[in-house]
Amino acid sequence: MAHSRKVEPALDIRPIAGALGAEIYGIDASRELDETTVAAVRQALLDHLVIFLPDQKLTPVRQLAFAKRFGEPMIYPFVKGLEDFPEITPILKREEDRNNFGGIWHSDTVYQQQPPMGTMLYALELPPYGGDTLFANQYLAYDALSDGMKGLLGGLKAIHISGKSRVQQTRTDMMKHASVGKKGDELQSLHPVIRTHPETGRKALYVNVAHTIRFDGMTEEESAPILDFLFEHQIQPEFTCRFRWSPGALAFWDNRSAMHYPINDYHGFRRLMHRITLAGDTPS
Repeated sequence: MAHSRKVEPALDIRPIAGALGAEIYGIDASRELDETTVAAVRQALLDHLVIFLPDQKLTPVRQLAFAKRFGEPMIYPFVKGLEDFPEITPILKREEDRNNFGGIWHSDTVYQQQPPMGTMLYALELPPYGGDTLFANQYLAYDALSDGMKGLLGGLKAIHISGKSRVQQTRTDMMKHASVGKKGDELQSLHPVIRTHPETGRKALYVNVAHTIRFDGMTEEESAPILDFLFEHQIQPEFTCRFRWSPGALAFWDNRSAMHYPINDYHGFRRLMHRITLAGDTPS
């Protein structure tokens, strides 16, 4: 006699765009999740590159506990975390601030030797409108390159720095009230221009306008024409999705295959998010 196997309920996953991004309904991230659900969420992340869990109610303790089911939380190097939870970075734009933190296309802290595998961002206070976040699929960006360009880039590595002027500008308001005492230009890394995702095996374009300055073995002037082309190429609308935040929404994105860009279009309003980044491996 065949034994019946308990079938776990499938996640309610609703894609928000053709390129990437999906909302997941029916999960309470404040509760202890079983292994099957954790595995399903992780698979959804790999499939959609960025996932959104609406209507969560997360204390710092519960957000950290949820994050730890998917990786090891890292401490951001330039801005203070919460006093009792240094792994949680408050991302705050105050009413009087003009610059929004990280307001440029980027992958998180790619200037580290082991950049984070993913980032979780939880919405606590939002403006009445504006403050959306764009995401871009870097698998698609790679796939759309010509064979000749793929061949050229396949053997190259790029140098990434934490102190590129445009990204330094986006940190100025946050650094005024939450700096850990660093200037923000201390870190540098060397990573392949084409990254192979360690879980999916797919190739992704791994440069970004915020941190990438040149190819290894070339000058900035020599690198600029190709990098400028790639910076434009990798954010084509067909590769992107746009997420409109709601109170309690939790976003979780794969930093190895997606870039993001928080839009700075809500001057005079306050926006507060709690961010956790999860430790990654050395890109290869």
